Amino acid sequence: MLRFFRVLAAAQTEKKLRGAVGRICVFSGNTGMEPKLYRPPAEVRGMSSLDRDAFTQTISVPAVRVPVRVLNKVVKSLKKSSIQRPGVPRVVQDTEENADYRLVLLDPHRVTSPTSFSEAEAEALRSFGVPEELHHYELKLTYENLKSEEVLEAVLPQGQDVTSGFSRVGHIAHMNLRDHQLQYKNLIGQVIMDKNPGVTCVVNKTNIIDSTYRNFQMEVLAGEENMVAKVKENGLTYKFDFSRVYWNPRLSTEHERVVQLTKWGDTVFDVFAGVGPFAIPAARRGANVLANDLNPESHRWLQHNCKLNKVEKKVRTFNLDGRAFIQGPLREELPALLKEKVRVHVVMNLPALALDFLDAFRGLLHQEPQCEENLPTVHCYGFSKDDDPDTDVVKRASQSLGFPLEKLCSVHFVRNVAPNKDMLCVMFTLPKEVLYSTEAQTELSEEPAPKRKKCDEPS
Repeated sequence: MLRFFRVLAAAQTEKKLRGAVGRICVFSGNTGMEPKLYRPPAEVRGMSSLDRDAFTQTISVPAVRVPVRVLNKVVKSLKKSSIQRPGVPRVVQDTEENADYRLVLLDPHRVTSPTSFSEAEAEALRSFGVPEELHHYELKLTYENLKSEEVLEAVLPQGQDVTSGFSRVGHIAHMNLRDHQLQYKNLIGQVIMDKNPGVTCVVNKTNIIDSTYRNFQMEVLAGEENMVAKVKENGLTYKFDFSRVYWNPRLSTEHERVVQLTKWGDTVFDVFAGVGPFAIPAARRGANVLANDLNPESHRWLQHNCKLNKVEKKVRTFNLDGRAFIQGPLREELPALLKEKVRVHVVMNLPALALDFLDAFRGLLHQEPQCEENLPTVHCYGFSKDDDPDTDVVKRASQSLGFPLEKLCSVHFVRNVAPNKDMLCVMFTLPKEVLYSTEAQTELSEEPAPKRKKCDEPS
């Protein structure tokens, strides 16, 4: 039988409850609680300018009254069933102002009646002398207590996708909003910034990509317009202007995988180096690195990051077209390295185009070496939308090289960048038939001019 207790609204109690309202009632049966107790008020639907106060509401949650002397033990025992909300305490003052008791708030999605407790939880309550009796507790929820996806789900039109995911680049949250979300873009940006400590700038990438320099046009949705980010990856620090260079935090594992293949004394040619996520850790492992990027901004930050990580003496940097780098510095250095039997790695991380650059190796050198054991190892990245992406990238690499690689290479899946679009890495030893081919070299050409296209997501 339901028993109601009077509401206590003393200022001291309100302060202790941190916004929670103290009206409770005891019940012993199923109350038929609605599953969407956390849904914000319906009036916020369609809001385009964020009004935080409009999300305030009062909901009923179950609670158990626990003696203070066993409080810590009970809280630990009910860890899985207790309420888990941002900014909401699991333990509040007993609304009867009984100093010997506290209320432990429970998750209404997990606990709807005394029979909802697991056997272990029920046994713990009995052993601590806590009655298996639930109370209703009226809890005031505010905007601060809601998760970002709950706020956005309440605001955006029903039935439409809710985007609360983003890439974190230092203090910048990088989003990729869909068309139907654009009219709410500033509200979405503000919510993301509110709900993620340390994020002081939220940007949205547009559907225009500069395929030469691999940087997106982007607009600031919320916060400061400071695009210079500082990030940590695999124990190293990188600094760069995110609006003018390419950086993808999802590639940290791939950077580490390839770098682990290098050893002290190896030489690494990084054809499309960006700001240094392959070049710098390879240099830290003791490799000698020649790193190149066509983008002047990437080249400038690459040099800065080499100094930042104290590897500037191990890395030589270049600001050249990819083919010019292969047929220039790489060709000049390679004969001596082969003669000295130095292990050589060539990293080509420009997945939209790198496979097409493999033809630059045809006939690169003229005099065949006496030893073929240390021919360069190539790590070339590509995108594929084919039903058999592994076969597709090997076929395209073979066509570009003018030599079949089917049984001479390995393919590593990196990540899915869009529906039916994979990023892969083809690794192979550069065949001597290609490196010393009598076929005329590909005419030196520049990387494609900036072009505008709808982008899925780059590497």
